[in-house]
Amino acid sequence: MTTESQWDKLLKIKTTGRDDSHAGQFYYPYEPTPYSVLERLAASGFIGKGNTLIDYGCGKGRVGFFLANQTRCRCIGIEFDERIFKAAQKNKESAVSGGQVDLICAHAEAYEVPAEADRFYFFNPFSVEILKKVLGKIRKSLDENPRKVFLVFYYPSDEYSFFLMEMCSWEMTLADEVDCIDLFEGEDRREKCLVFRME
Repeated sequence: MTTESQWDKLLKIKTTGRDDSHAGQFYYPYEPTPYSVLERLAASGFIGKGNTLIDYGCGKGRVGFFLANQTRCRCIGIEFDERIFKAAQKNKESAVSGGQVDLICAHAEAYEVPAEADRFYFFNPFSVEILKKVLGKIRKSLDENPRKVFLVFYYPSDEYSFFLMEMCSWEMTLADEVDCIDLFEGEDRREKCLVFRME
C-alpha cells in the first residue's frame, strides 16, 4: 500500500500535516483527506474524465491533484485561507496533474458555480450555515444549466449528516455510501463518503 508521503512524492506535491491556525467557528482546520480514501473514491466510478470537480476547502490541493491524476477529471479547488492557498499554488507549479487543476482563493459561499461543474467534494470544510449557502449556489447553477450532479461528503460530522439526511431529503437523493471503515484501525462509523445526487 502506498503511504501518504509516497503519494505526495509520486504526485510531486506537499500536502501532509494538519493546520488549525485560521480555524474558527465557521471555517474548520486544514486536514488532508487520506490517500487511501481518495483511492477508493477514484475507484468508485463517480468521477471520471468528462467530469469537473469542485473541492470546497481544498487546502493544499491534494484531492484535486490526486483525482485529476487518477481519473483524468478537471478540478477546481476553492480555498479562503490565503497562506494555505499559496501552498496549493506552489503545489500546482510542481504537480504532475497541475494543468488539470484550477485554484481559486475565495470564500465558498461567494463562489459562483460554473456550468460545467458536476461533481462536488466536501471534507467538513465549514459550518452547516455556510454549507446551506454553498448548496444554494449549486442549486442556482443547476436551475440555470440543468444537469445531473453528485456531491461527495467524506467523514461527515454528525451535524452534516443530520442536515443532509433530514433537511435535504427533498432536494437531494443519497446515491451511494463508499465505506472506508476497513482502511483504518478501530470502528469509526464516520469513515465513509456519502454520495448524494442532485438534479
